[in-house]
Amino acid sequence: MIKTVAIQGVKGSFHHIVSQQYFKSQAHILECLTFDEAVQSLISGKTEAVVMALENSIAGSIIPNYALIDAHYLHIVGEHYLDVQHHLMALPNQSIANVKEVYSHPMALLQCKEFFKKFPHIKLIEDKDTAEVAQRIQSKNIKGVAAIASKLASELFNLNILAESIQTIKHNETRFVILKKETQDNLNGDINKASIKFELEHQRGSLAAMLNVMSDCKLNLTKIQSLPKMETPWKYAFFVDVTFDVYEDYKKAISIMEIMTEDFKILGEYKKAKP
Repeated sequence: MIKTVAIQGVKGSFHHIVSQQYFKSQAHILECLTFDEAVQSLISGKTEAVVMALENSIAGSIIPNYALIDAHYLHIVGEHYLDVQHHLMALPNQSIANVKEVYSHPMALLQCKEFFKKFPHIKLIEDKDTAEVAQRIQSKNIKGVAAIASKLASELFNLNILAESIQTIKHNETRFVILKKETQDNLNGDINKASIKFELEHQRGSLAAMLNVMSDCKLNLTKIQSLPKMETPWKYAFFVDVTFDVYEDYKKAISIMEIMTEDFKILGEYKKAKP
């Protein structure tokens, strides 16, 4: 049983909500203001798992987090989809007319930018975490400032919700992964999704050949993300998620892909979650 889990943000954040849902509120939460800090807690043994957002249905992939997983040889052991509803909140007895500034995580601001076109008097300012802003407004009794955060944050920090679900697209999901230092001991029958990483030479059809291997081995490609290699200009690593019905089909594909690619790495094998 997992005892301690690191999250980016404070209690009331969306990472906190995912940790509660995935671990059934049984794990102790270590609050970290950055993803780097959360990963370091795992590497040092201070925590046993990390909850990390990887992509959002509106704003897309969180590229630096792919690089963190790869660089530190972390293993994805599970995933969780969260319906993210962004609420605008401030101290009691405040209104939107009173609000001069809104602080929140860059991804939250991006997901809500259309809403604020109606309020040109409000200045949008990037911050480290959604719930941490809500906590700060309460602890310092800051008037004229609002946060974009979860309903749980408004309850924890006694803030009034000025506007509900202000994200541009109302059905707004974020995919989170659960990370460990080691792979999990799952039976093959429980595994039906994998995350892999590889590099390819600059040759015509090299990526198409990889996609053909996946198709021939009955893998369903659910995600492909390229990431530039800092040390080698114009060369890219590919991060791929695949699902499958038969574990042996996946293993066959992996054995072929290892030969055809460079720096091949399995980032995780796990049970897929339902969006």
